[in-house]
Amino acid sequence: MKYKRIISIGGHHLDAELMGGPLLIKYAKMGAHCTMVNVTEGRLTNPTATNEEKQAYLDNVRQENDEVAKAMGCDAYNMRYTSKTVPSEQEFIKLLKDYMIKEGVDCVVTHWRGTMHERHYFTYQTVTRAVLELRKEGHKIQLLYGENCEDLIGFTPTCYVTVNDEIVDTWFNALKKYTIFNGTVNDVPYQAYYTAQLKVRAIEGGSALPVKAYMHAPLFDNE
Repeated sequence: MKYKRIISIGGHHLDAELMGGPLLIKYAKMGAHCTMVNVTEGRLTNPTATNEEKQAYLDNVRQENDEVAKAMGCDAYNMRYTSKTVPSEQEFIKLLKDYMIKEGVDCVVTHWRGTMHERHYFTYQTVTRAVLELRKEGHKIQLLYGENCEDLIGFTPTCYVTVNDEIVDTWFNALKKYTIFNGTVNDVPYQAYYTAQLKVRAIEGGSALPVKAYMHAPLFDNE
């Protein structure tokens, strides 16, 4: 299917790009309007951090957010919530529905429910409900759950997206614009993990090219 308006919604910075990156890059090259949506922002946990240091951190991650999306041929929508300011589920579902209708979204990528993170699950729950309600109201929107190293409990690939080496290089070169991706914030080996993931899914899908896996929403009748 040829999608024209695709969004990838992550609980916080880096998630939308890790899950949706290859798919959105592929479709952006075909002329689709693609957006990386980040729900919450991180914060400095150092109790001695000054207000200026906290603001500098936010300014930097917001700039990285825009640069990563642009390098993928997409744009970015940073909602700028924190864990304390995120709306209630019902409020957020309405906000998502209004946004998707306004933007004419026809494909959404987000978190799977089998996660270790509260914000990931909140995003899964609200995005799934928003898309389900919109489909019942007559809007044709596809929902895909992206493969994320933190959301693997019960994740079963049902959609294998073949990408070429150019797309993979674009994806990783863009991700490197995030400080967190480069190993200075934590020791998660993001590039090694997702490189291996592309190869494993290619074997499963019988492809000679890299493959990014997704999962259709089991609550929906999928086309």
